Amino acid sequence: MTSLKNTRIEFHILQSFPVTCLNRDDVGAPKSAMIGGVPRARVSSQCWKRQVRLQLKNYDVVTGTRTKLISELVASECMELGATEEQAKNCGDWLEGAFIKLKSDKKKKTKSIEEDENESKEESSDTLLFLAPDEIKKIAKTFADNGFDAIKTLKATEQKKRAKEVASLIDKSEMNAFDIALFGRMVAQATSLNVEAACSFSHAISTHKVVSEIEFFTAVDDDPLNIREDTGSAHMGSLEYNSATYYRYISLDLGQLQQTMGTDADLKPAIEAFVKALYVAVPSARQTTQAGACPWEFSRVLVRKGQGLQASFEQPVKAKGQGYLVASKAALNEWLDAKEKLSGSLFGKLADFQWGENLDYSIDHLIADLQAQL
Repeated sequence: MTSLKNTRIEFHILQSFPVTCLNRDDVGAPKSAMIGGVPRARVSSQCWKRQVRLQLKNYDVVTGTRTKLISELVASECMELGATEEQAKNCGDWLEGAFIKLKSDKKKKTKSIEEDENESKEESSDTLLFLAPDEIKKIAKTFADNGFDAIKTLKATEQKKRAKEVASLIDKSEMNAFDIALFGRMVAQATSLNVEAACSFSHAISTHKVVSEIEFFTAVDDDPLNIREDTGSAHMGSLEYNSATYYRYISLDLGQLQQTMGTDADLKPAIEAFVKALYVAVPSARQTTQAGACPWEFSRVLVRKGQGLQASFEQPVKAKGQGYLVASKAALNEWLDAKEKLSGSLFGKLADFQWGENLDYSIDHLIADLQAQL
């Protein structure tokens, strides 16, 4: 395959939602930001990334598992290889202790599996480990080769040393989980397991000024026994919501993806799965009460070499009686065209696709055009 170094696919997406609260802050209000001196609606990058990652599991690509329940994953695989329940639990707990410290005593030295690893998981830190299926299988196979003797397999009692032992069991060059390649992996206890993320997500922001509104609601008791004397509501409450046209920027570094997945890897299925997941993924907050199930309205997709290029929408668009989408499309296209002229040879454009205007150009056509660039 041709080297894709310094080549990226950039998605500039406009997506409109009516009454929603796609991403809440610590008090349950829609997240927001001040941009260009006016308040904007905001959906955090991690919120939308997680939905894309979960959607990838619906397509034909290998995906990993990001969890604190490392012990259970390894134990389950050990039992598949013939370990007893006790052996499997010991192996899983011993391996998990290499990455998860207890909040109650982070400096406590490990003495034994029973004294250290079997303490309450509720006291554990918030470490999440992202592992590919083949990596879990490789770890379990190593335990099996040593008779499921946890301490014989991983001899170090000090956490960082044991984490390095685990890392030595995993050949990162054989890692085939597409979501790990996309979103990266950071393991503080064993940096050799780190994987550089191939894609980056901006926070989605409204292209215009947004002020959240408050909904007052009531719930009425069905009174199945017909015994209530009052006719008022049984419960009253309120919640905040907003409506917005969001600008989303996603950059997929094809060179980094190729480096992680291997130069011989066929990236076309990966591109298809990523674009489809990106298209259908919507944050899950309050979907049962507000049903914010709105797809892309418009997307300008560039294949470029060079520095990433995200629009700021520092100048909020005005509705002018036509809604915000029309004005947002015009502003986005004008901004991108201007930056292309101003950047000259540094713009590095290889291809430019617009989705959403031509009804004969579906998301499948966009995927085929992007695959043709590989």
